[in-house]
Amino acid sequence: MGVILSLDLGTTGNRVIAFDVEGRCVAHSYYTFSQNFPCPGWVEQDPIQIWETALRAFQDVLREIEGQPVLGLGVTNQRETTVIWDRRTGEPIYPAIGWQCRRTAQYCESLSMHKEIVRAKTGLFLDPYFSATKIRWILDHVDQARENAALGHLAFGTIDTWILWQLTKGAVHATDPSNASRTMLFNIETLEWDKDLLELFNIPESLLPSVFPSDHSFGMVDSDFSPVKCLIKGVLGDQQAALFAHQVEGRAAIKNTYGTGLFMVAHVPGQRPQSSSLLSTIAWQRNGAVDYALEGSMFMGGAVLQWLRDKLNVLKATEDSAKMAMALSSNEGVYFVPALSGLGAPHWDPDARGLLIGLTQGTCSEHLVRASLESLAYQTCDVYQAMCEALPQYKFLQLGVDGGATENVFLMQFQADVLQMDVSVPMITDITAFGIAGLVGCALGQWTLSQFLTLKSEKSRYSPQVSQIEVELKLKGWREAVQRSRGWQKYV
Repeated sequence: MGVILSLDLGTTGNRVIAFDVEGRCVAHSYYTFSQNFPCPGWVEQDPIQIWETALRAFQDVLREIEGQPVLGLGVTNQRETTVIWDRRTGEPIYPAIGWQCRRTAQYCESLSMHKEIVRAKTGLFLDPYFSATKIRWILDHVDQARENAALGHLAFGTIDTWILWQLTKGAVHATDPSNASRTMLFNIETLEWDKDLLELFNIPESLLPSVFPSDHSFGMVDSDFSPVKCLIKGVLGDQQAALFAHQVEGRAAIKNTYGTGLFMVAHVPGQRPQSSSLLSTIAWQRNGAVDYALEGSMFMGGAVLQWLRDKLNVLKATEDSAKMAMALSSNEGVYFVPALSGLGAPHWDPDARGLLIGLTQGTCSEHLVRASLESLAYQTCDVYQAMCEALPQYKFLQLGVDGGATENVFLMQFQADVLQMDVSVPMITDITAFGIAGLVGCALGQWTLSQFLTLKSEKSRYSPQVSQIEVELKLKGWREAVQRSRGWQKYV
């Protein structure tokens, strides 16, 4: 019957999954890669390591499914991360600057008088999170970069573009609107690279990839990497791919991904949504039409637990966090604001820093672990309330969730309690890979959208177990802690 391959390019690892036409995983491979933190607030990665781990996972799966035809390949990726390479050699001129990197915060502040035009054209805030200022930084700080860019020798890409280039041996330099809309250079109304923004950030258009619909045929994987014909038939940013799987046909749907960061996205059928504190972005372009979404991106999700494990040695394994949190009957007024890379939505404060408050002599490691898990739910609640304010015409019936932290029973129950809404955990854990497979399958005619959405089943459901009054008391303490964390970097 054949399989659809999903190449899921994550923040800390790359996976490839083969799905059969009934949506079942029939082969899987995953490899991690490193992140580097050369200065406070800086995040870098090795583009070659990203490529090599992606290729290794891809070829592992090809060997595992040997004899089965590959119907198509979909690519989904960590967004905003920025790579610039030399077209002549294919070599990166600088490490990939990660989406969490805050090195351009001061530069963004210097452009604050332009924030409204950036917002109007891109739906984004003028923030270091997005690719444009990362591109500008590389051009300004790498020897001969500006000269080579002016000569057309350099190419920019988010991770999807970088891997497309590699898979096709330089034949394809392209992306889709879901990724282009995260660069702060793409006009989400005209669906073109915006010349005013290119001039503002002093970025030559020759650097940029071509933008095609999300379900476009992006080319064939080079025969040196694949013994079978493999058409690249779809590209989506990771959060959009997850949303594609969580969507509810015909009405608004909302999901939250608990990955390295937290990403709450609402799919709003119809025209571009507006919000003063959330991002208007492109969900996907397929069948000749563009769908928009409203997004709240929070920088620290599962990364908080990794920090507790790797930096503070509070956890031996992240899987221990639920048991430690449930060892306490309450958190006794301890709050943790995980602004280790500033605050994202809905606050957008790059100068905020982490805050642990409410400590007493009785405070122990369990309090810190519990406060860290609770912070994920509180951040999600802040964004959800902003979404409800922006979209009063919609009533969301449940929160669809995905990501590794959905295995944490304490967090999922606390999330349902704080939101006062059911939380639905799907049976399939790799929902991002499943979503891009869904897009590819629809594009290839293997299933309709309705048929694809029936392939996803529910693993567990959490319903609120506390009163709204109790929730409001907890949120009051959280909001006060957030305010005290704001702007701290200005004192360093």
